[in-house]
Amino acid sequence: MERQGGAGQAVRRSRHNVGGSGAGSGHGSRREENSSNDRKTRSRSAVLGAGLPALLLLYVLGLRGLVHLSLRQLLTPGVRSSDFNASTARLYLEHITAIDSRTVGSPANEVQTVSYILDTIKAMQKKKNKVHKITVDVQRPTGSFSIDFLGGFTSYYDNITNIAVKLEPARGAQHAVLANCHFDSVANTPGASDDAVSCAVLLEILGSLSSTPTSLKHAIIFLFNGAEENILQGSHGFITQHPWAKLVRAFINLEAAGVGGKELVFQTGPENPWLVQAYAQAAVHPCASVVAQEVFQSGIIPSDTDFRIYRDFGNIPGIDLAFIENGYIYHTKYDTADRIHTDSIQRAGDNIMGVLKHLASSHLLADSSEYRHGNLVFFDVSGLFVLSYPARIGTIVNYIIGALALFYLSKKTIKYKRGGMNYARDLMVGLFITVTSWVSALVTVLIIAVLVTLTGNALSWYTDFYVSVCLYGAAALAKLILMHTLAKQFYFANISKQYLGDLFFDVALLSWGIPMLLLTNKGLCSAYFFAMWVIIPLVTKFLLSQESINQGPTYKYMTVYLLGLFFPYLHTMFHVWAVFEMFTPILGRSGTEIPPDVVMACLIAASTVVLLSYFVKFIYLIKSTKNVMLWLALISGTTFVLVCSGLFFPYSGKMDNPRPKRIFLQHTERTFHNLNGEVVKRDSGIWINGFDFTGLSHISPHIPELNDTIRAPCDDVPFCGYPWFLPVHSFLRKNWYLPAPPPSVSKSMEFKLASREKLPWGVTRLNFEAKGPSHMTVYLRPHHPYVLHSWSLGDGTPVASSDGDCFIYYSHGLQAPVWKFWIELKGSDEYADGMVSVAAASHYFYGSDQYSPALVSLQQRFPDWSFPSAWVGTYQKWICISQSQVFTDVISKRKREVFKKKQSV
Repeated sequence: MERQGGAGQAVRRSRHNVGGSGAGSGHGSRREENSSNDRKTRSRSAVLGAGLPALLLLYVLGLRGLVHLSLRQLLTPGVRSSDFNASTARLYLEHITAIDSRTVGSPANEVQTVSYILDTIKAMQKKKNKVHKITVDVQRPTGSFSIDFLGGFTSYYDNITNIAVKLEPARGAQHAVLANCHFDSVANTPGASDDAVSCAVLLEILGSLSSTPTSLKHAIIFLFNGAEENILQGSHGFITQHPWAKLVRAFINLEAAGVGGKELVFQTGPENPWLVQAYAQAAVHPCASVVAQEVFQSGIIPSDTDFRIYRDFGNIPGIDLAFIENGYIYHTKYDTADRIHTDSIQRAGDNIMGVLKHLASSHLLADSSEYRHGNLVFFDVSGLFVLSYPARIGTIVNYIIGALALFYLSKKTIKYKRGGMNYARDLMVGLFITVTSWVSALVTVLIIAVLVTLTGNALSWYTDFYVSVCLYGAAALAKLILMHTLAKQFYFANISKQYLGDLFFDVALLSWGIPMLLLTNKGLCSAYFFAMWVIIPLVTKFLLSQESINQGPTYKYMTVYLLGLFFPYLHTMFHVWAVFEMFTPILGRSGTEIPPDVVMACLIAASTVVLLSYFVKFIYLIKSTKNVMLWLALISGTTFVLVCSGLFFPYSGKMDNPRPKRIFLQHTERTFHNLNGEVVKRDSGIWINGFDFTGLSHISPHIPELNDTIRAPCDDVPFCGYPWFLPVHSFLRKNWYLPAPPPSVSKSMEFKLASREKLPWGVTRLNFEAKGPSHMTVYLRPHHPYVLHSWSLGDGTPVASSDGDCFIYYSHGLQAPVWKFWIELKGSDEYADGMVSVAAASHYFYGSDQYSPALVSLQQRFPDWSFPSAWVGTYQKWICISQSQVFTDVISKRKREVFKKKQSV
């Protein structure tokens, strides 16, 4: 235990005397200064203090270097890999990506890719060991569902393609684990990481496992689903309609939000901690974090995976893995096979094969419900192993840690009180100063971010992340140090430095302990992260004797202190890297409404506060922080001037490290009808959406006609009168509409109101029919006082966005019949402006209809640092009325004709 005897002698105050002990304290302090032993101590402290900022900087940079080396070291040295062959998997990957863009409904996706996968599996069937049985089923499901993703929308799919392969013992199996990937891609991209590499990995695992002489206990179902990019349609078709779905007891989903690197376990469950334990035991190169899970499931990241479908519609527990590195080229033309390192493929294959074999041989799979007992706290320790324990144990541990911290602070308060010190008050004052410094630092970086945004230089750090560190990190750090320096000089003047250093260590302890208890009380597993920052520093403090604390920052003290904090800082550094690795690319596609510099400034300020927490005490131990603050201010100020001068360009077209600007181009023709079905407006043009905050400001110098004079107005019709492919209009409010001749398509969309039915209780049913390309979207807006009562889609309950509009997403495979659906509206028949506005859009993502001469001409003019994804589309809007309104309109029309005749007479 820390020895704190003679607390009144350890801390003496002058007339400032914040809880001090009067004039006698000054005499005691002078006697202390006259001791020769203390002069030597102060001399050693001064020597180290002069280089303390450099030492702490080297410590942080060293930890960052270790994290970097760990991330580059994809395969764990000395760990024997499985029978997985990455070279074979790479061949599969290259064959799939050679087919190029694989959009649902295209021959590339529905014929070429399907044929290749089936031929590959047929070759495996010939080489399989007799103890195994391989069954292949090509599923072409039709179905509908609704989810609240992106504000809520409803999906309808028809005749899409899934390839399901069941590997089981020759005698058969009653239970199965599902391994899921998807072979389709978004339009105009090869989709190597998302998700061809995952399908290549599963193909190699299937081939390897089927050729081994060891029989499995349970079946493994490999699902190569062909419609994930259509917002999770393939997985829904399998889990709700395929007969094998009843066998599935757990699943592993392979996804991507980046290209290569380490695949991170970022979702598990729901509950079923045995799945995480299976991963912990079987994964050769583990990488997992419950923090990532709770951040993803909070909805902060605008994305979703097939994991949600299996969880919500199949009620099946699973594991979600994804590549997160280099998300800059995710969903772009640069997502090619050559950018995925072979070691990354080997790593994923080793891990997934190990987990699948473990689950397929485990007795837990047969009746996993017995082992469903809450959530699990889990995280990997530098990629060496996974530490996991039940959340209920974590709750108990966290409360014990909180009690220990409270006991430590209470004991210290009592001892200082005996020495005449009001330690509890100083602790609260120190906490107030610390929180104030956080707020001040945040306000400072937000002011800088707003100024940068107003000068038109947002995203200046997009290509070079360390520009943001110099701009916002240096400013945040300087402001934090300044606030504590002012507190030291004006509020804590003439108080022992050792006392202040000890005090602000405890302030840091308190600032981690409070959120730990709050998160624990809310049942969040991420509370372990805060608990780690309480218990490990507390143990480190106990290892340091009171004498070494009183001596100040000597070499011996610093060595023990920094070594004690090594693991929490290393673990935190990895999570800081993960945050910026994930969010920095996302800010390049987060829409026109969210200022990316504001978000980046907040993230960097928060990271600075976290990393500085246990270093704040040194601000009170060293003699002066003036030089440090001047250097930090100079770095931030210089970077600010360079950023505002436009020196740092956001994007890059370098093939070895591209950072493209994402743009959608749709050559569309729009038609608007009135109540009588007459065309009241028709136009055509190229509709342009820039996916980041800068809009077209960087494009205009290259294509002068793309400027604010052609900004697209938002008409008072469903989804502003434009053919949205997904309901992201709230994120992309700034778009542009360049007039152009109408596009020509070989097969136009046919959309019509087939019939109206008057039902009891004031309900009217409208029956629609649609025929067109593989991708269509329908938008509905009921007119007051009508409300959308029900429909034939999803579970029958209409799903609307926050503004009341309904978004319906439709897709089909190679062939599909006429799409028929109905909606029911409830309300008064006497409303003159119709019942509902209905708009339908078509999207031509492949084939000869995808491009037009005007579209190709414009696309070719974009600079090489941009990625303009282009296709042709249409938009048509009608106003539907009830049968009684039709009758009333006919009578009114006849009355008008009679009146005109009377006037003419």
